[in-house]
Amino acid sequence: MPIEGSTQRLNRRLRLGMVGGGHGAFIGGVHRIAARLDDRYELVAAALSSDADRSLAAAKELHIPRAYRSFEEMASAESKRDDGIEAVSIVTPNNLHYAPAKVFLETGIHVICDKPLTTTLQDALELAQIVERTGLVFGLTHNYTGHPMVRQAREMVQAAELGPIRLIQVEYVQDWLTTPLEKTGQKQADWRTDPARSGPGGSLGDIGTHAFNLACFVTGLAVEQLAADVTTFVPGRRLDDNVHVMLRFSNGAKGGLWASQVAPGNENNLRLRVYGEKAGLDWRQEDPNALIFTPLGETRRTITRGSAGTGRAASHATRIPSGHPEGYLEAFAQLYTDLAEQITARQENRAPNPDSLLVPGVWDGVEGVRFINAALESSRNGSAWTAISSSR
Repeated sequence: MPIEGSTQRLNRRLRLGMVGGGHGAFIGGVHRIAARLDDRYELVAAALSSDADRSLAAAKELHIPRAYRSFEEMASAESKRDDGIEAVSIVTPNNLHYAPAKVFLETGIHVICDKPLTTTLQDALELAQIVERTGLVFGLTHNYTGHPMVRQAREMVQAAELGPIRLIQVEYVQDWLTTPLEKTGQKQADWRTDPARSGPGGSLGDIGTHAFNLACFVTGLAVEQLAADVTTFVPGRRLDDNVHVMLRFSNGAKGGLWASQVAPGNENNLRLRVYGEKAGLDWRQEDPNALIFTPLGETRRTITRGSAGTGRAASHATRIPSGHPEGYLEAFAQLYTDLAEQITARQENRAPNPDSLLVPGVWDGVEGVRFINAALESSRNGSAWTAISSSR
């Protein structure tokens, strides 16, 4: 059933391709579910592994009609078909985001890419320039921005219900890498702790970028400077597993960001708190259907997803009545559905539903890479305050 408020007129599913996400890839399955949840896509082509034989075998197992040995082969073949893919989902390790994104953009295919955007700023800026030159849709799957109550928080900040923002505290804390799990051959730990595949940031790039994006998305503020302490606690690990960052925002607000994968007792503890002159907000990913709103001097209020207290942005991202919880997969699906609306609108030469335009894009990805670079530079320099360039 189309999401309420959609202006969809295309009477078919969009044809989707996928790069990466084969055997043992957690996030590939998540993307496939997200793409299908609102029935806006059909997965028809894939290059699921950098190993050609594994790529073909995985596509057969998943009943994907057109299997390719490489993403280059896929981009070339699909761009020449009358029924070729209209969008591609890139769900590879971080070092393999740039090359396929560039190839598919240059063959006229819209791109949906996992985060962080790239492993280097140069590559990120080049992708941004290609997106601007081609005019294609580019979505970056910072999936937490798809939660109704995250969008509710953003709308409340924009409506000045908190007053001028003073303080922002965001943390994303896990415990799954408390021991050297990568040494056991566990696939997810193996590539995330490998600089060649993950890039220069460990927990910083994996979950720190989510926290950074969430803080900026909800408040609408940019980080101008940061001071970071980037640490590797587990002996022999090649990338960081804990990060503390102080933040200075564009309006004078101050903030803190903590990202850790070595904090026992934390499973997937993403939390954002925002405080203004008039009120505060508190949202937790592990209880995503509730948003705590506390006006100064008043009783704490809980706004729940689907309730009468939610606004337009949250309603757009809500599928079922209040009391029936929506979570991680639905938030992920919201990004796919909003991107489908953007792509369909271009095909039909009309303006997209404005509620679909909250999906992070390529420039958000550039800012994420700048955040990683600035945090690492700051930490190398004794946690010195370091500027984050936001110029395009």
